[in-house]
Amino acid sequence: MKQFIYLFIILNNITLIGQVNYSGFIDKYPIELSTDINTSGNSYGVYVYTTHDEPIILEGNFEKGELTLFEKNIKGLKSASMTFEKFNPESDKINGIWEDLKTGKKLIINLSKKADIAEGIIQNNCIDDKYFRIVTDYENVSEIKIFQKKSDKMIQKIDVDCRFMGLNSISIGDFNFDGITDFSIFESSYAGPNTSSLYFLYNPKTKKYFESGFSGTSLEFDQKTKRITETNQCCAGSSVTTAEYKVVKKQNGLRKRTLF
Repeated sequence: MKQFIYLFIILNNITLIGQVNYSGFIDKYPIELSTDINTSGNSYGVYVYTTHDEPIILEGNFEKGELTLFEKNIKGLKSASMTFEKFNPESDKINGIWEDLKTGKKLIINLSKKADIAEGIIQNNCIDDKYFRIVTDYENVSEIKIFQKKSDKMIQKIDVDCRFMGLNSISIGDFNFDGITDFSIFESSYAGPNTSSLYFLYNPKTKKYFESGFSGTSLEFDQKTKRITETNQCCAGSSVTTAEYKVVKKQNGLRKRTLF
């Protein structure tokens, strides 16, 4: 199996420069890189080695033309860095250095611009032996692809129509309180802090995810009370309404929505 590293970077600020995709190498290891670049501010990323496909989150900055991303260990300390001097998203080729911050070991990064990202952008969050990619035009998300770790086998594809939220478009949680981890995808934002998501529940019999039908703004899931709370704010926060829902068992032992 080919060993690829997949890396996606979001540089978070107001002015968008553009989105660019690259393929190339860190030392002898083939990689693919996708960027969503703003003029300045904090930077975020994620990469995986496909020998185990465990997303590794990166944080850093883009300042004075230099892009630097840091990997952190389980204690939250910086353990490795990726640095691209004179980073220019208009260039067909970019070069950089990967460095182990403990040993000082350095590897050269060589990348060339790549147009096709139909395979999808990898997400920060994953579930057990599965990880997620989203197909996007950087404004909207059209597909969710679910892959098996290590084998990179795609086990499910789901069509959606959602707004793009970068590395964190996918979230995970137990949304029907059955003890099995589910996932959601950011759908849209509305007035004030109100947002919506699509929630997908796992069916252990089919080993597939299905859309729950849960709807509402800014839903929160309380694992202790097994209740779902909806919050809707308007008028600069002067008006706040809430509603509480519960999930009940349905046919075939699956848990679906019941709102009251």
